[in-house]
Amino acid sequence: MGSNLGDRRENISLACELMNEFAGKIVKYSRIYETAAWGKTSQPTFLNQVVEIESHSKPKQLLIIMQEIENKLGRVRRDKWGERVIDIDILYYGNLIIQGKHLSIPHPEIPSRRFTLIPLVEIAPDFINPLHMKSNSELLFECDDELMVKDHIQSTPDIK
Repeated sequence: MGSNLGDRRENISLACELMNEFAGKIVKYSRIYETAAWGKTSQPTFLNQVVEIESHSKPKQLLIIMQEIENKLGRVRRDKWGERVIDIDILYYGNLIIQGKHLSIPHPEIPSRRFTLIPLVEIAPDFINPLHMKSNSELLFECDDELMVKDHIQSTPDIK
């Protein structure tokens, strides 16, 4: 997830609380990273974090839940890759592969985004991307993205 508007840390914290309440139990948190904007670079920097959740929802149901959380936190969809209070993506759903109009799992941009791969490698370095048949660590090693990703101080909330 990522945020580059308002109190970015609070937005991520609230998103985690709502995920725990409605999507499933968060079992792992990466640290929070400050990252340059990707795609549309003339905007404020993001805070990004990757979490692992245990959910009983099916992928399409989970997508709806995540979009409801985004809406509850004030997300307004204007521009692709534009500024946002919160953005929550489903990166993986176990080893499932879905390639649809509104939902693609694994997320198709994982191999090209360091801001996703760095926190992902922190919590699941050896997980094999079922589409590319490479681990997250291997994908990070091969990633050509050179945008800034730096550790943000005091970033890991306590797992409840």
